[in-house]
Amino acid sequence: MPAFALRLVRSTARLAKVVGAVLALVVAFLLLIVLTDGAGSGLAAWCVTTGLAVAVALRWGRHRTRARRLALFGPVLLAAALTGSVCVPTAPTARRYPPALPSAAMRHWDLSTGSRVAVYHYPPTGSAPRSAVPLVYLNGGPVRGISLLDHRFLRLLASQGHDVYAYEPAGAGRSALLPMDQYSISRSVRDLAAVLDHLGAAKPRSTAKADILGFSSGAVVLTRALATPMVAAHIHRAIIAEPGPMDGPTARIDGQRGRPSARGLAPAMTGPRSTHVPRYAVAFGLMRLGLLTPGTGLIGQAEGDNAFTTADLGSDTASAYCARDAHRIPAEDSARNFSFSPAASLRVQRTVKDSPSLAPRLKHSRVPAMLMIAECSSQVRRWATAVLAADPGIRRTQYLPGVGHHLWNGLDDNNRRAAAVITAFLRDAPAPLPDYPTREDIPAFLRARK
Repeated sequence: MPAFALRLVRSTARLAKVVGAVLALVVAFLLLIVLTDGAGSGLAAWCVTTGLAVAVALRWGRHRTRARRLALFGPVLLAAALTGSVCVPTAPTARRYPPALPSAAMRHWDLSTGSRVAVYHYPPTGSAPRSAVPLVYLNGGPVRGISLLDHRFLRLLASQGHDVYAYEPAGAGRSALLPMDQYSISRSVRDLAAVLDHLGAAKPRSTAKADILGFSSGAVVLTRALATPMVAAHIHRAIIAEPGPMDGPTARIDGQRGRPSARGLAPAMTGPRSTHVPRYAVAFGLMRLGLLTPGTGLIGQAEGDNAFTTADLGSDTASAYCARDAHRIPAEDSARNFSFSPAASLRVQRTVKDSPSLAPRLKHSRVPAMLMIAECSSQVRRWATAVLAADPGIRRTQYLPGVGHHLWNGLDDNNRRAAAVITAFLRDAPAPLPDYPTREDIPAFLRARK
C-alpha cells in the first residue's frame, strides 16, 4: 500500500476512534440526564460523565508517552464542551411576560383557586342587539397565550353585540405561573369555575350564567365542565369548537382526520428556534418523548417559556389550515405577544390521558350546546363524535367547509362565517349551515371520511 494511502487509513482510524469516544460520552451524558431527570440544570449528569471520562483517560495514559496521554484528553474535552452547552441557560431563567396589548384592555383576576390570570374584556359594539349574557372564550393550548388572530376574532364577536371576556390559562401569556405539579385538566376546570364566580361578582346585575366558547384544548375544558354539575350550573350555553380528546379512552383513539391539511405542504416557518440550541433541543425533545418529566431539573418552567418561539411550533401551525391554503397561511401572532409553555402543556395533556371515561358523567349534561367541526380538521374525527355521542345537550352541529382546525383564521370570509354560526346559536336563531352530523349520522359521517 502506498505511504500516502497508509497514512490516510491510519488518520481515518484515529478520527473514527475520537468520534466514537465523543459519541459514547454524549450518549452516557444523555442517559444520566434521563436517570437524574436533569438534576441541577444537568450539572449532575455532566460532572459524573466528565469525571468518569477523565478517570478513564488517566488510567489508559499511565504507561504512555506525554503526547499520547494528552491525545487521550482530546475526546474528553470535546465531549465536555458539547455536553456542557446543555447545562448553560441562554434564555432568562425568570419569567418575562409579553408587553401589554395596546388594542385590548387587560386586568389580572386573583381566583379562589390561587391562580392569577390575565383577563381581556371586549364590550359590545356596533348596532347589533346587545346580549344580556357575557360570552367567555377558552383558547387552545392547553397552556398558551391568546394569539393576535384570536383577539381580532373576539373583537368581531363584540361588534355583533356580544360582551366578550377571555382569559389566558394559568402559566400562559400574561397569567402567573403555577408550580408544575399543579397543572392538570381538573385544575383548568376549577379555574373556569372560579372565573365564572368572579364574573358573576363583577356583574351583580347581570345573569348569573355565562355563555362559553371553547376551542381545541379549551373545548376539552368546557366539555369536562359540562360533566361537572357545580360548574355546569353557571353555564348558559356552550360552544364546543374542534375539541381535543376529552378523557383517557378518547386520547387513545387514533385514525381518521378531516380532509387534507397544509401539514407538509406549507413553507417552513421562519425565525429563531429554541430547538436549534442544544440545551432546549435536548430538554424539549426528551420531554416530548416522555423521558423527562415536565418538572425536570434540566430547565425551569419560566426558562422554557421564555425560550420557546413561534417557529418551534413547526408543522403544528400548518396543520390548522386546509391544504389549499398552504401558501397563504397568515401570521397568527407576533414574537412579542407569543407565549407557550411546553412543559405545562405536556403535563395537562398527560392528566387528560390518565383520566377515566367522561361519558358516564357527560350523559347527564343538559346545558344547550353546539359542536363546531372543520372540514380540514387535523383532529381525530372520533374525538369530536365521542362528545356528540355522549352529550345529550348538544342541539346542533355545524360542519364548516373550507377551513381547518383554526376555524377563524382571518382568510377570506372565514371569520364572518364562524361568527355567524356562533351568534345564531347564542340567539337561538336558525343555523346558517345544516345540522350535520347528527348523532344518527355519526357512522355514515365517519365512513364518508369527511
